[in-house]
Amino acid sequence: MRLVCAAICCLLLSGCSGTSSPRFAAFAAPTLAPAPLPSGQYKNPLRMVTASGQAVESCADPTIIREQDPSDPNWYLYCTTDPLYEGSVIHWLPIFKSSDLVNWTHVGDVFQQAPSWIASGASIWAPEIKFFGGLYHLYYAASNTNIGLGGSAIFVATSVSPTGPWSASSNPVIEPSGPSRWTLDPEVVEDAGQRYIFFGSFGGGIAARQLSPDGVTSVPASEVQITVSDRYEGAYVVKHGDYFYLLASASDCCRGPLTGYSVFAGRSPNLLGPYVDAEGVPLLDARVGGTPVLAMNGNRWMGPGHNTMVTDANGQDWIIYHAIDVNHPYLNGSLTRRPALMDRLDWIDGWPVARGGAGPSDVVEAAPALVSGSSAEDLEQGMDSPGTLVQQSSEEFEGTSLSSQWSWIRPPSTSSYSITNGSFLFNTQNAELQSGTLASILNEWLPASDVLLEVKLSTNVPATGSLPYVQSGVIIYSDDANYVKLVEVAIHGTRQIEFGKRVAPVQNAYPKYGTSAVSSPADSTFLRIARHVFSDHESYTAYSSHDGIHWERGSTWDHHLGTSARLGLVSMGGSGYTGSFDYVRVFTLQQP
Repeated sequence: MRLVCAAICCLLLSGCSGTSSPRFAAFAAPTLAPAPLPSGQYKNPLRMVTASGQAVESCADPTIIREQDPSDPNWYLYCTTDPLYEGSVIHWLPIFKSSDLVNWTHVGDVFQQAPSWIASGASIWAPEIKFFGGLYHLYYAASNTNIGLGGSAIFVATSVSPTGPWSASSNPVIEPSGPSRWTLDPEVVEDAGQRYIFFGSFGGGIAARQLSPDGVTSVPASEVQITVSDRYEGAYVVKHGDYFYLLASASDCCRGPLTGYSVFAGRSPNLLGPYVDAEGVPLLDARVGGTPVLAMNGNRWMGPGHNTMVTDANGQDWIIYHAIDVNHPYLNGSLTRRPALMDRLDWIDGWPVARGGAGPSDVVEAAPALVSGSSAEDLEQGMDSPGTLVQQSSEEFEGTSLSSQWSWIRPPSTSSYSITNGSFLFNTQNAELQSGTLASILNEWLPASDVLLEVKLSTNVPATGSLPYVQSGVIIYSDDANYVKLVEVAIHGTRQIEFGKRVAPVQNAYPKYGTSAVSSPADSTFLRIARHVFSDHESYTAYSSHDGIHWERGSTWDHHLGTSARLGLVSMGGSGYTGSFDYVRVFTLQQP
């Protein structure tokens, strides 16, 4: 399944609530929540319980607010519509309350059933809570409506209390425009006395409009495009210093244990953009920009994304988001289980990054400060660095033919590749690796140890225009059903770097392929995969660069490819183009 297919399928399936996975397993027995940790500590996932002490197992797309009445110093967290635990009924935008940002109790739902303007079988997702005009405004996305052209839309409900009762408007804040425009994931921001609503997803990208003073309608003529289509959803905007920062999630939210969701950022001195990443690449470019904020790091937490933020008493920012436990990826046999997590958000060189770049935590951590005092130190996490060049697996392509270190899996026509002017030229094939005609792979030996492999790649794929999934890049390959792949790929009108994992065998109806996004490609793109070998598995971390000097870290996949897996080059997804590899270099990994 391609990068955005799951979201399309989700909108078309009735009652999917964030996944298109079929039912495949019996329900597990619900469990009581663990005892709270000592004050000042927490461990992911956040401890969330029902009033009776039942552990809450899913809280996707979280949004947070603090009670405006000083007599109630609690925070309130709102989540997407889902069951709360195995065997639970659907809860329509559940509400949780906490005095410490760590321990949360379910205190009700925004709705007891779907409002009448929601289409039969549809759901409501991605709440956004704001307080103004003496009212709490709860914005939410409907996956389908029975209004006008149908399709997704955004509505609002209001209350004098963070727990309701809620007065819901049947008039959409953002109207449906049919199935092609994904009107999802509201985010409300105020600037210079004017409120704006950001909204959108892969189908159509993220846009922003002015809100009416009462917040219940928007001004269509004011709409501004914020990101290109086919890349981002789940917008969150924060002002830090002189800039507005847009944090948005990329790739697939809901593929169980192969979910590759992650968070990227762009910034702008103006709320309505244009937003650019740390390398100056706009989020509106076809070669879409984005600086990594939060990505999976190889522990149990997969697909971290769709975030909100909160600031503690010391001024330390925290990012709250959902992720998937790779060991328990599903809920009620079909829904992707997405508990809420929280981690420190640091600002390094003017950019937000979770835990200094370390990604989701899975050990006991210091909790947010409730009163002023000392806070956790911001530590930037180091990246994998090359050690000694492994000559036997490295190639500069300086001759006129391939050296003996290379061999072919499914040899292509000799006219489809060459070595010219110091580069290996590999024509894209009308083939792939998941189904149908299987693509050729030029491959070679890798050392059975920790390694870092690097390639310099350019393609003649035009920088703009809608194309199928034409791609070139590097693969670490065990067999056709087990590999990790880092490629520059055309995804409709965008050009992206995709880090994919394919695995087999899998449990019945589990996904076999998942993807994660990396930073933007360029005229020449440098790609790295760092492999760490452990006793029972390996971890693979993606990196990309525009200049071969400054690198952006992507996600980490765990796999069981074994130390006999080989390094390969691929060029596929549709004929008519050429991937040009300037070199392949394999290094030992420099020890920290």
